Amino acid sequence: MIKKIDHVGIAVKDLAAAIKFYEGLLGLKVTDTEVVEGQKVKVAFLPTGDSEVELLESTTSDGPVAKYIEKNGEGIQHIAFRVDNLAEKLAELKEKGVRLIDEKPRRGAGGAMIAFLHPKSTSGTLVELCERK
Repeated sequence: MIKKIDHVGIAVKDLAAAIKFYEGLLGLKVTDTEVVEGQKVKVAFLPTGDSEVELLESTTSDGPVAKYIEKNGEGIQHIAFRVDNLAEKLAELKEKGVRLIDEKPRRGAGGAMIAFLHPKSTSGTLVELCERK
């Protein structure tokens, strides 16, 4: 079961400049930053009520976020939905024919277990599912 929107991931070229906008002009506050080596990304977390905005800056020129920006420009890169049991949800979706990028949960930013669904199965949107304990 989908519990809520966990976060929206926004791909940015310059994390410091993006933080300046979101904090200075929108009034949001960064609560933490983290480098996720496996995803080649630096993340800034900005809570917005029950959800978060995650600003994503690639740490390498060949990382997924860098490739996304090269192809699409800066902007919303993915939407993440929180689930109770990620492994169970992935098995259910696979059984229903949904194309998965991640067949098994893996560690993501903020200590969450995550998995991505392929945009070809989700009407063109990169969807992340996440489980937090």
